[in-house]
Amino acid sequence: MPVKSPAKKPARPVRRSPKEVLQFFVVLAESDPPVWRRIQVPAAYTFWDLHVAIQDAMGWSDCHLHEFRVWNPGEGDRVDIGIPDDQGYGPPVCAGWSVPVYPYAAESELPFNYTYDFGDGWRHIVALECVTLVETGAKYPRCVGGSGKCPPEDCGGIHGYAEFLAAMRDTSHPDREALLEWIGGSYDPDDFDPRNVYFDDPKVRLKLAPGQ
Repeated sequence: MPVKSPAKKPARPVRRSPKEVLQFFVVLAESDPPVWRRIQVPAAYTFWDLHVAIQDAMGWSDCHLHEFRVWNPGEGDRVDIGIPDDQGYGPPVCAGWSVPVYPYAAESELPFNYTYDFGDGWRHIVALECVTLVETGAKYPRCVGGSGKCPPEDCGGIHGYAEFLAAMRDTSHPDREALLEWIGGSYDPDDFDPRNVYFDDPKVRLKLAPGQ
């Protein structure tokens, strides 16, 4: 029977104000042209909450596993945060719903590494841009900017997506018709409007997470 290693100790708590908002720049690594989002989330968010916000802002369907790799300013080492493996396989992972984002965002200048779907390996760079105050009448989280449509799920990662886009642009490509049927008839890589982003309740989404 495998022995489960203990997860590394999260960063120490840091005081936060309920009036504070964290603004993150999220970009899909190696995407060309870049697929990116700018989101604002409450300072009280956990990494699970941030995960759900990134999924919704990017346009992913949250049907695969994910993981944050962050730098722990208190311990001076890397911490992996996501959904723990109860079977004890793989490296230790802290449960995202129990780890607040603020201590890492406030004390480290290094961006987070967020990977979605370990098969396709969609890697995102998540960088804190600023800590701002809640705007009167605003609802958080919110997406305040972005560019590029999210790649289709299960298209083979960033390299598979490049091949998919090449087929979409080439009307004579032998796989184009089959790919169009697979994607639902059409695909516009530039189709993104931050005003159309809908954010799910992370507490509701947590009930669907493995092990919950």
